[in-house]
Amino acid sequence: MPAGLSEAEARSRLLAEGPNELPSERRNSFVEGVLGVLREPMLLLLAGAAALYFVLGDVVEASILLFMVGVVFGITWVQERKTERALVALRDLTSPRANVIREGKRRRVPGHEVVRGDVVMLAEGDRVPADAVVRDATNLSVEESILTGESAPVRKVAAVHGKAPSDASPGGDALPFVFSGTLVVRGHGVVEVTATGGRTALGRVGMSLREIETERTPLEREVARAVRVVASLGALACVVLVVAYGISRGEWLEGLLAGIAFAMAILPEEMPMILAVFPALGAWRISKEGVLTRRTAAIEALGATTVLCTDKTGTLTENRMRIAELRAHGLAHAVGDDPLPEAVHEVVEFGILASQRDPFDPMEIAFHSIGVEKLSGTEHLHSSWELVREYPLEPPLLSISHVWRAPEGKRFVVAAKGAPETIVDLCHLPDEERAAVTAEVRELATKGLRVLAVARAYFEPGPLPESQHDFAFRMVGLVGLEDPIRAEVPAAVAECRGAGIRVVMITGDYAETARAVAERADFSHIDIVTGAELDALDDEALGERVRTANVYVRVIPEQKLRVVRALEAGGDVVAMTGDGVNDAPALKAAH
Repeated sequence: MPAGLSEAEARSRLLAEGPNELPSERRNSFVEGVLGVLREPMLLLLAGAAALYFVLGDVVEASILLFMVGVVFGITWVQERKTERALVALRDLTSPRANVIREGKRRRVPGHEVVRGDVVMLAEGDRVPADAVVRDATNLSVEESILTGESAPVRKVAAVHGKAPSDASPGGDALPFVFSGTLVVRGHGVVEVTATGGRTALGRVGMSLREIETERTPLEREVARAVRVVASLGALACVVLVVAYGISRGEWLEGLLAGIAFAMAILPEEMPMILAVFPALGAWRISKEGVLTRRTAAIEALGATTVLCTDKTGTLTENRMRIAELRAHGLAHAVGDDPLPEAVHEVVEFGILASQRDPFDPMEIAFHSIGVEKLSGTEHLHSSWELVREYPLEPPLLSISHVWRAPEGKRFVVAAKGAPETIVDLCHLPDEERAAVTAEVRELATKGLRVLAVARAYFEPGPLPESQHDFAFRMVGLVGLEDPIRAEVPAAVAECRGAGIRVVMITGDYAETARAVAERADFSHIDIVTGAELDALDDEALGERVRTANVYVRVIPEQKLRVVRALEAGGDVVAMTGDGVNDAPALKAAH
C-alpha cells in the first residue's frame, strides 16, 4: 500500500493549486441583482413614464405605474433569488468526500481538500473526487454517463504507464483512468490524483461555459427595438411640438410641458406593463410545478421554440438498466407485465447468482429487480446460500463467476455471466451452436439492447480451480438490457410535433441504441449523424445538414455546442434539455 502524500505537502499543494472545486460564476451582490432586474427595457420604460407623469403633476397615473414596476420587480427578484439558492444547495449536496492515504494512514477528507498526488481508495458507491490514474483495480467498473451520456458502466484496469487523464477522454472500456464526478458501481481500486478542480475533465466543461455568451431571446431583442423606436418617436414629437409652440407663441416652458404631454399620449403604457408582468407571472406559476427559472425572459423563448434538442440518457430515458428480453432453449421472451415462461426462469436465477447481493452495478440491479418482481416465492431465489468464491472480470476473460454452497447441497453451484463471446468460450460450444448464439446476439444488438450471456456449472466439494475455464459450464441463455424510455416521452414528442417544434436527439451513445430510443419515442423520421461525420463538415455544410438530421450519436460536449449554434445560425429558436455535465455548453448556448 502506498504511503501517499505527507500532510505538509497536501497543505502546500492545496494553497498553491486551490481547492478541488468546479469553477462557478461569482454570485451577484444585492445591489448588482437589483440593477440587473431594473435594466430590463420594459421596466425602464415604465419607470420613465412614471417619472414624466410626476413632472406633469398626474400623481395617480404615476403611482399606478410605479406600483406595477414594484410588482414586476418583486416577482422577478424573489424568483431569481429562490432559483440561485436552490442551485447552490444542490451544488453543496453533490460535494463528495474521499478516502485518501496520507503518511501511510487512511483518512476521510472533504472532496474539496483532495490535491494532485493524493492516493485515493475507491469502492462501490463512491463518487470519484478528481481525475486520476488507476494504480490498482479489482473488478472496478465506473458509470460515466455524467460525461459521456452512456448509461452502461465501463471497466477500469491498473495503469502500465503513468499517463495523465488529461491525455485521455471519458468512455471506452479497460482504460486506466477515472474522472471527477463519475460513480463507482462495482469493485474497488486505488488511484492517484492527477488533476483537480478546473483542470479535470468536468472542470474543463465548466471553464468552457465562461466563453459562451447567454443568447438574448427573440422577445428581448424585439422589446429593445420597440423601446428604442417608441422613445425616439416620443422624443422627436416632443421636440417638434416644443419648437413649434415656442416659435409661434414664445412660451417655451408651456411648449415643453405640452411636448411632454403629447409624448406621453402616444406612449402605449399598457404594452410595457403587459410584457413585463406576464413573463414574471409565468415564472412564478411554473415554479409551483418544481421548475426553476433562472432568467424570466426564458419563459417567452420557450414559447417561441422551433427546435428542441434533447439528451438521451436521463432525459428521454430513465438512466437505469432494465431487462427487456430473455432467450433460452430457442424461446425469445419480451419482458412485460405477463409472468415469465418457465423456460427462462434459469436465466434470471443464474444471472442473480452471478451478481452481488447488494449491487451498485445497474445491470446487476436489473437482475435483482426482475427476480423480485417475477420470481418471488419460487425455488429460483436463494437468499440462504453462501458465497464461497468470486472470480472477478479480468481481461481477456470478460466474465464474472460466483461459486455458491447451498445449506442442503452436496456440491458447489457456479453461476457465470459476461460478454456472449466469453461465455460461449467457457461453455466450449460446437461451431453450429456458436453460430446460432452469435446470430441471436446480433439480432438483440440491432434492437439497441446490451447483451449478456449466462451459464451454470456444478463442482464437487474440494479445492476450487484457479481459473473459470476449469469449470464445466453449460449455456443457460441470453439477456438483453435497455435503458427504458420514459413513459411520457412519446406523447411529449407528439405534442411538440403538433406545436411545430422539431425534436432532435444529441447523445454520446452508439447509433443502434439511439435509433432504438428514437423509434420508441415515435420520432417522425430518423436521420443519424455521427460525431466523426460532424468533424468532417465545415460550418456551411453543417448548416445544411442540421436542417434534416434529428439524431446525433457519439458526440462530445463541443460538438453538441456546434450543432446548437448551427441551428441558431439557420434562424431556429433552440431549446436544449439535458441532465449531464456533457450537456452544459449546449444548454447555455441555446436560447
